[in-house]
Amino acid sequence: MLEVLQHTPVLLGVFTIILGLIFGSFLNVVIYRLPKILIREWSRDCISFLAEQDKAFAFTPTTETEPFTLSIPSSRCPHCGHKITILENIPVLSYLFLKGRCRQCKTKISLRYPFIELLTGLLTLVVVLQLGVNWQSFFALLLTWNLIALSGIDFDHQYLPDNLTLPFIWLGLFINLFNLYTDINSAVIGAIAGYLVLWTVYQLFKLVTKKEGMGYGDFKLLALFGAWFGWQSLGFIIILSSVAGSIIGIALIIFKNQSLSKKIPFGPYLAIAGWIFMLWGKQMNETYLQYIGLN
Repeated sequence: MLEVLQHTPVLLGVFTIILGLIFGSFLNVVIYRLPKILIREWSRDCISFLAEQDKAFAFTPTTETEPFTLSIPSSRCPHCGHKITILENIPVLSYLFLKGRCRQCKTKISLRYPFIELLTGLLTLVVVLQLGVNWQSFFALLLTWNLIALSGIDFDHQYLPDNLTLPFIWLGLFINLFNLYTDINSAVIGAIAGYLVLWTVYQLFKLVTKKEGMGYGDFKLLALFGAWFGWQSLGFIIILSSVAGSIIGIALIIFKNQSLSKKIPFGPYLAIAGWIFMLWGKQMNETYLQYIGLN
């Protein structure tokens, strides 16, 4: 099948887009449910801790007894509880067929759902076209989908879950044992340096302003990119993320009248920069070295 896809560009493109749309639909679930799952876990942990500290504490595990995972319960309309059928859950097409409204209560469905599906399909296609059908492309797709989920959650909650960042730091170190994207020494140094660079910036900013400029999740995300692409990638990723953040931030202020005092999550801009470097980092490095006369 892989040989057929490699030698049939049109079929490869169609297959890749469909694959991306399907995973985009799943990522919508992750973005919506994972924060709720974590809040439930934290609430149970807090109650358990209080119960251990004070035996007189009336221990009530949680008022929400229904299981809540990425797969249970099945998808429902958050307004009327209408159970989403298979035909209503086809990426993009179902949104168009339903005219962007719940079939039961006619409440508007957020445009973000088809947007995430289309974005995932497009980025999946770009990754495969750029890297081909190989192991590099396979792991690049996993990282791409993970970055979309992280960005969506960070936009909503200004939080980058360890459940999505830490496993991918270890995965990056593992695959680079085989020099998939860089050598293992560069990967280990990259993971350490990626964390320490933003941690240092955070501490200096806090020392000067007495405020927290970013979260620890940002440190871990940059460490993730260091583990995948080596310490050599960190400078470009920091610069690219700053540029992306500035452009999008200014656009939000101009077109959406967003307040300057409102916090803007940095994770999505790191994700954009890291994804760009994953696909075009080597060319960017070579161009830069040529420009300064070192290549």
